[in-house]
Amino acid sequence: MFVLVNLKAYDCDPVEIAEAARDVSDDSGVRVGVAPQAAHLERVAETGVETWAQHVDPVEHGSHTGTVHAESAADAGATGTLLNHSERRLKLADVDGALRAAERAGLETCVCANDPDQIGAAAALGPDAVAVEPPALIGTGTPVSQADPEVVEGAVDAAAAVDDAVDVYCGAGISTGEDVDAAGDLGATGVLLASGVAKADGPRAALQDLVSGV
Repeated sequence: MFVLVNLKAYDCDPVEIAEAARDVSDDSGVRVGVAPQAAHLERVAETGVETWAQHVDPVEHGSHTGTVHAESAADAGATGTLLNHSERRLKLADVDGALRAAERAGLETCVCANDPDQIGAAAALGPDAVAVEPPALIGTGTPVSQADPEVVEGAVDAAAAVDDAVDVYCGAGISTGEDVDAAGDLGATGVLLASGVAKADGPRAALQDLVSGV
């Protein structure tokens, strides 16, 4: 099971959370990653935690002011990247281009999508993983694995029908170890969450709870 914590642009200490995630991963043997703001990638990577970019753009070296360049993210210490998060939607051609950019940079990739149909389309582009995240549940504390488990099962089936090598992660509302267990029972091999850790009073305790049943 992979636990990937997206810090979004929350008012939190990315290094504190990264250090907690590193320690919890080392202690539990569970894979835990952190996706900070681009400006914090290097600081987070220096903690030794698995570090992901929140996004990269479909660009090569050149005149692309304001973009997130995949090779630069990798140089800063990122080993993976999210793409097409519901808060950073891309056109299909741009998802494909960003995947190619990430591959050039040696970044692992996870493409987010709303439902099983979109998961199938995303899987066809050849990412390492896809994450199903119904937008209505993001940040609510109500996990999709409980609110609508058929969406997770359908996403797993849709990805497998296209390419069974593509992992399926479960996002939206994940905040407890029970949620992680439920996602695994439905066939997910990872979870994607944000506020459950980034906005927690005690991020380390939140992370320990997340991995407790794995």
